[in-house]
Amino acid sequence: MPPESAALARPVSKPADRTAARARAVRNRTLLVQGCRLLVLAAVLGLWEWFARTGVIDPFNFSMPSRIWDQIWTWTAHGTAQGSLGAQIWATLYEALYGWAIGVAAGVLLGIALGRVRFLADVFGPYVKVLNAMPRIVLAPIFLIWFGLGPASKIASAVVLVFFPVFFNAFQGAREVDRNLVANARILGASDRRVTFQVVIPSATSWIFTSLHISFGFALIGAIVGEYIGATEGIGLLVANSQGTLNSAGVYAAMVILAVVALAAEGLLTLVEKRLFRWKPVQPGAER
Repeated sequence: MPPESAALARPVSKPADRTAARARAVRNRTLLVQGCRLLVLAAVLGLWEWFARTGVIDPFNFSMPSRIWDQIWTWTAHGTAQGSLGAQIWATLYEALYGWAIGVAAGVLLGIALGRVRFLADVFGPYVKVLNAMPRIVLAPIFLIWFGLGPASKIASAVVLVFFPVFFNAFQGAREVDRNLVANARILGASDRRVTFQVVIPSATSWIFTSLHISFGFALIGAIVGEYIGATEGIGLLVANSQGTLNSAGVYAAMVILAVVALAAEGLLTLVEKRLFRWKPVQPGAER
């Protein structure tokens, strides 16, 4: 067969076929990644259980997955000494969400303001750097003295941990705005207010969302530390009580519950981010 005839005989790949092939490749890779993750988790838990049962590690100090599961089930079915498990989770989540919202709002507002107004940055910049250099966890006992055992002290701890990563990302995002966009907006007659709200803030949104992923974890840490130091309810109090009674399974169980809450929040933030940034091109090799 002549080469021209052979070329005509070969099936032509249609765009729809190529799109379907790419979709299958992405789906297969996602399944492979998820399967490997499950295998790693199963291997770690299996080895942990086996080491504890065979005496390689001390089950009293290190506990084992089966005991941790039993502890979670006991708390779920019969509650804790402070009340139902759901009430403890909600107490911590309430404090973390409240502190996260305040910290994010303050960080975005001040970050954009100092990023846009150089005079404010020159005046307040040194104070922000000094406060950021402080070990903020040690403020939790001070907040406990100021606000008592209630949620306010935990919210304050969450705020100070959330504020700085959000502030610095918002500040950097405001500084990294494309100068050509700002110049074009000014040529078209946009005021400083319009430039800030219609150019700077949208451009800094991706920077801000990057900080939101890590800042909610910081909010949970702030709430947990505050509860650990002194509280009437919450996951941090479960950790403190379990430690006080040398119940290592209770400590690990509280950590597992906290991890599930953090992963759920991370998944929700990722979903919101994908919805808001549909226009952004997907980087080669990135997971969708």
